[in-house]
Parts: sequence; structure tokens; C-alpha cells
Amino acid sequence: MTDNPRSIAERARDVPPGDGQERFAGYGVMGQPFASGHYLALRHFPASSVGAGYDAVWHRDPAGSWVIYSSNPPETSCARYFGSDLAAARTAEITVTWAGPSTFTARVDESLVWELELGRSVATAAMTGLGRLMPEALWRSDGVLSAMGRAAGPALGVGRVKLTGTTPNGQWFRANPRMLWTVERSRASIDGVDIGPPGPLPQQARLGDFWLPQRGMFVVGESYFEAYDATRHQPARRSG
Repeated sequence: MTDNPRSIAERARDVPPGDGQERFAGYGVMGQPFASGHYLALRHFPASSVGAGYDAVWHRDPAGSWVIYSSNPPETSCARYFGSDLAAARTAEITVTWAGPSTFTARVDESLVWELELGRSVATAAMTGLGRLMPEALWRSDGVLSAMGRAAGPALGVGRVKLTGTTPNGQWFRANPRMLWTVERSRASIDGVDIGPPGPLPQQARLGDFWLPQRGMFVVGESYFEAYDATRHQPARRSG
């Protein structure tokens, strides 16, 4: 079976099992900082327990304001958890087009164009190998995920990492990054203007307890969130 980012990513289509949790499966760029102060992230979730699958692109401008663009309305996409820290949440036409086994382009309404090429490092290969061997029970353990996050930060050179914590909207989250690749090349333009070369931000960005990496990382895996009570506009407070 072909083992490259595209083939593996495109097989991540099933909603993971779980009860009393909101669940997503797919792939994405956990984040890519740019030396200009811009920051981009991508989520491609063909499977979701709260609605149709969707694509989302997160953008932070140099002033620190976040906007999440999503192909689904905010109530069934990323803004469901991160909305209170955003300047805006907008529904948009988003396409993700693979040009090869390790290269793809994300577009938002033709105004934002983001080209990426993926690679592998010793650290991402080791963490992917570990992820394949870990029993499912360990992926559900907050203690194990906390330890993984502490180890991943320095190993990957991405700054602080938290795989479990609380979102800006108050729900707990649990991230299961099963397979990882580095972003080797990244180029983006907004309204036809190139936003410059990749580079770490002077201060690492975060949304709630979710810290955005200080270098580009591509991940295939699942995410779990506390169930959200839309009628009360607050977490349902079920156990994770």
C-alpha cells in the first residue's frame, strides 16, 4: 500500500467511535507561521459527528486578529469551539487540490491561495511510528497526551504543544495526531499579495489551550471535543 501523505490523508474518512463527545477525522496543517506575522492553518475533515464534513482555513493577521473560513456554517465547524477568540467566522468556498503525493494547494474564495510541499524528518518519522503502535486506550488518556505534548514540542522544534486542554469557548479538547510530516515549502498570497517566507512568530500563537506550532506541521488524525449545548450556548459538561 502506498505510504505517502496524500494516500494516507485521503483514507482518513471515518468518524471515530465515541459516546458523549463530538468527533472529527481527517488531516490538516496544524499551523504555519510566516516571518511577516501572518499565520495560516488548515483543517480537512471529511468525517464529523456534528454535521457534514468540511474544510477550514484559519488566518491570523500581523496584528493578531484571527478569522476562520469554513465551508460549513460556524455552528458546525471550527468556530463552534474557537469562536470567542476570533475577529470573525466566515463561510467560504474552500478547495484542497493535491498535485502530487506530497504537494497540494488550498484556496479560499480565490482570494487566499496557499501552496505547500511536505517532507519527513527523523522526529516526525519516529512519532508516526510510535502513533501506529500505541493502543487505543492510551490515545484516550489525558495523562499520556499531556506527556506526548511535552515531548513533542522540543523534539519537533515547534514550541509549546498541548494535545488536551480547553478551547476558547470552554469545551475540553483532545487531539490524536496519528501521523506527522513537516511542511518543507510554503507560499501563500492574500488578494494577490505574497505574505512572505515562513518563519516563527516573535511570540507563539495560541487559542485557549491550543498552541499553534512555530513551524509548519502536517497531521493525519482525529480530534475530540466536549459536546456543545447549542440551546444554552455552553458546553454540555459530559465526561470525556
